Amino acid sequence: MPAVAQSNPEVKWRLASSFPKSLDTIYGGAEVMAKMVSDLTDGKFQIQVFAAGEIVPGLQAADAVTNGTIEACHTVSYYYVGKDPTFAVAASVPFGLNARQQNAWLYQNGGNELFNEFYKKFNIYGLPCGNTGAQMGGWFRKEMKTVADLQGLKMRIGGIAGQVLAKLGVVPQQIAGGDIYPALEKGTIDGAEWVGPYDDEKLGFSKVAPFYYYPGFWEGGPTVHAFFNLEKYNALPKAYQAALLAACTYANTQMAAKYDVQNPAALKRLVGAGTQLRPFSQEILEACLKASNELYAEISSKNADFKKAIDSMAAFRADQYLWWQVAELTFDVFQVRSRAR
Repeated sequence: MPAVAQSNPEVKWRLASSFPKSLDTIYGGAEVMAKMVSDLTDGKFQIQVFAAGEIVPGLQAADAVTNGTIEACHTVSYYYVGKDPTFAVAASVPFGLNARQQNAWLYQNGGNELFNEFYKKFNIYGLPCGNTGAQMGGWFRKEMKTVADLQGLKMRIGGIAGQVLAKLGVVPQQIAGGDIYPALEKGTIDGAEWVGPYDDEKLGFSKVAPFYYYPGFWEGGPTVHAFFNLEKYNALPKAYQAALLAACTYANTQMAAKYDVQNPAALKRLVGAGTQLRPFSQEILEACLKASNELYAEISSKNADFKKAIDSMAAFRADQYLWWQVAELTFDVFQVRSRAR
């Protein structure tokens, strides 16, 4: 056999998504990645994508990768804060980074390397494979005007953000995307956050919760990861590892671009149908920022991995906003004001 044939073996992997097929953009990120891997390897490396629940429940996808039940999953790292809060920092934490800053940190400032050193403990290798951009603050049955309105509120919210809001009296619930609507409809929860207008419209939240808040300060630019079983990943030919990197990077870009195209039209439709759009008050934002910094200090005092990750993110964020306030933000603010005029 020619050497090239020997170095490009037939490889078939299964990938479990944490998302239902109905959420075509975030679920579709895995399909975009899998197709690119196949194209780059002349069909030799095939990754079959399964929706949440088809192999394992959406919130158990990473567990199935760790134990080798499947070779890969497409998920959000912060779903696994119950194992270690460091998982959250890799995806998004309250008052963290926006999407461009998140990519810059992960790709060019050592973030990927930092987290893959951490993921080794769980037999995982991770690559960014999607980003939603800044998310919305969620849907509520009543208005959220002051911090007092958060007391006793049962809210679906993922990751470490739930721990932040718990400091202010919220009762956080971790519920998979496909189960949020019935929980809101039945009154099991009083509010819920998911992604943004395009996905939220698909899930029908406006039918059961009229008030739609912004911004989702806990997810300024959350990374969606592809997780690979570390042993399976290390056993791949280098060319296949390179194909995974290229395909995940492409999917990362495509997901963010697709949401940026879809969200404006979806927001117009929602508001036109009666959704009450509201900004979080300055009081709520300031209280949540204070609670976030307190929580990070508490976790850092007893978790060296988390401290290393959050300190890296915070230092990078400080330098980024030094630059953004000079160029990016002034440009955007002028453009928004000009449009309003």
